[in-house]
Amino acid sequence: MTRRWGVLAIVFFGMLISYVDRGNLSIAAAPMMRDFALPPSTMGMLLSAFFWTYAVFQIPAGFIVDRFGIKRVYAVAFLIWSLASASIAVSRGVADVLAMRMILGVAEAAGPIASIAFIRRNFAGKEQGLPTAIYIGAQNLGPALGTWVGTILIAGWGWRAMFAITGLSALAWLPFWVGFAPAGQNAGGAAQPAAKVKGRPTAHFAFWAMSAGIFLASYFWYFVLTWVPAYLTISRGFSTLEMGRVLSIPLFVMAPMNIVAGFVADRLAARLGSVFRVRVLFSALSYLGASALILLVVVPAAAVMPILVVAMCCTGIGNSNYWAIAQHLPPAGLVGRTIGYLNTVSQIGGVVAPLVTGFILGPQKQFGPALVVAGLCSAAAGICLLSAGARGLDRLKAVMAE
Repeated sequence: MTRRWGVLAIVFFGMLISYVDRGNLSIAAAPMMRDFALPPSTMGMLLSAFFWTYAVFQIPAGFIVDRFGIKRVYAVAFLIWSLASASIAVSRGVADVLAMRMILGVAEAAGPIASIAFIRRNFAGKEQGLPTAIYIGAQNLGPALGTWVGTILIAGWGWRAMFAITGLSALAWLPFWVGFAPAGQNAGGAAQPAAKVKGRPTAHFAFWAMSAGIFLASYFWYFVLTWVPAYLTISRGFSTLEMGRVLSIPLFVMAPMNIVAGFVADRLAARLGSVFRVRVLFSALSYLGASALILLVVVPAAAVMPILVVAMCCTGIGNSNYWAIAQHLPPAGLVGRTIGYLNTVSQIGGVVAPLVTGFILGPQKQFGPALVVAGLCSAAAGICLLSAGARGLDRLKAVMAE
């Protein structure tokens, strides 16, 4: 019982490092655009490149995790992505950065699948809210820590040093994972039997609502991670260190809010006897609240941080409850492939958001329309979750368990 929480702590730090490594390019975007003389469209391509391979390899990674287990797959993937991230420090131009970001995407594809598979196989449905919120908290603290530390490193030693230090220092995580992660598929060491879907999930509206919801929510989230740092420096005129403060504080606040919300959702789910009803409401209403990002179009500079706090806390609560729903839908032996599919859809949002934003900005770098599009995507994600409904998700779960 105690061991699963200890391994969950290691999973937490693994995902935190993952989000530091995938987000550090956005922190370095402005100085790299200056050093390499890059237009916004090219930087948008580089910011998107991680998600090209990350999306393509989600489903294959799900099969690999289900087949070979969490421990070995995650360890090899972590080693590769840390070295790929550090290698950007010696890049000579666009081609080098593009290649390393694509390798980073391949390797990091295993991280969330292995993490969620561990939670699904070691925590019952009504108690998955808190561990999932802890997992999502790592996705919030990663960008927060990366923004804070990254901006300090860039201001003091430049963006190349930032990539080298964050990438190589992360390797300290590996001995803990190799030493304490279970050799089997769960904390007790027993492998899960292979499973196949006998029903037709794609025939149910809830399947498509879940798919559309995570695409739209991910567009919003990856817009925040990839372009909001540049927005704060280019459009709002913040210095690199000011940008780090304004962006990292909402991300730091976001993580404990998610964990508290996950705890509350677990208690309500246990009291009401419905896992899906509580989590659908938490997720949908939070995604609707995250659309407050649109207010950045009209508020003064002093209000930027409060708006970011509201928007990020809402999207974090929405994401943690969404993934609690997603991992509770399939039987344990199918969780890798199910999460692999949904994460593929999610990462398509990650591919689209930087590219579309780079196109919208144009030579004038006008962020207003891009902020509106991102906010509307989050609101639409909430509507998708409400339309799926608890009953629709119950029926979909029954089909997947047949």
